[in-house]
Amino acid sequence: MNERTFNIICGHYGCGKSNYSINLALDMAGKGRKVMLVDLDLVNPYFLSSGYKDMLEENGIQVIAPLFANTNVETPALPADLNLMFETDRDVVLDLGGDDAGAVVLGRYASQISAIDYKMTYLVNKYRNLTSEVDDTVEILKEIEAASRCHATEVINNSHLKKESTLAIIEESIPYAKEVAEKLGLPFIGTTIPLFLLEDEKTKEKIESSDEVFFPIDIYVKAPWE
Repeated sequence: MNERTFNIICGHYGCGKSNYSINLALDMAGKGRKVMLVDLDLVNPYFLSSGYKDMLEENGIQVIAPLFANTNVETPALPADLNLMFETDRDVVLDLGGDDAGAVVLGRYASQISAIDYKMTYLVNKYRNLTSEVDDTVEILKEIEAASRCHATEVINNSHLKKESTLAIIEESIPYAKEVAEKLGLPFIGTTIPLFLLEDEKTKEKIESSDEVFFPIDIYVKAPWE
C-alpha cells in the first residue's frame, strides 16, 4: 500500500463538500485503504458529514467530528482528538467548513499541514448563490486560501441542481468550471455526476463515450426538509 494521502475538500457554502467527502472516503475504503474522515465544518451543523458517522464507521472509516455535532447545540466545538489527523497512518479526508469563515479553523494547523504533501480540492458549483460567475468563484477560493493558509491544488466541478439535475445541466457547467481552474492556474480534474442519472442507459453510454472525465457519486447528504 502506498503512503497515506491527506485530502482537503473546500468550497463555497452548499457546494457539496460534505457529500463529496463522504463519497471519496467510501471509495478509498472500498479500495482497501484505511481512511479517516475529519469533519471541520463548524459553520453549518445541518450538513455535517459526521451526521453519517454510523454508516462511515460500518465501512471501516474512522470519523473525527466536532463536539455536539448532529445535536441541538447551535455551535459545535473542535474535537479534542483533532490532532490525530497528523498522527494516524490512515488516509485523511478533511471536510472543510464553508468559505473563509470555516477555513480559519484549518489555519490554526497551517504549520503542521505545510509539512505534509497534501492535496486541496476546490469544489465549484455554478448553480449556487454567489458562485454563478467565474470571477466570484475565483475570489472565494482566494479568501479560503488566505484564511486557511493552505493552497488549493486542483479544481473539480460539482455543479448540480439536486434532484432536478440532468446531464445537460451538468454539461453546461463544465466550461465555467474549466475557466475557474484556468484563472486560478490549477488543473481541472473532472466533473461529478449523480449515480441516479446513470440509471438511464443512454445517459450512461454518453458519459462512457465522452472525452470529459466524470466521477459518479451517490447522494448521501440532504437538507433536513428533504
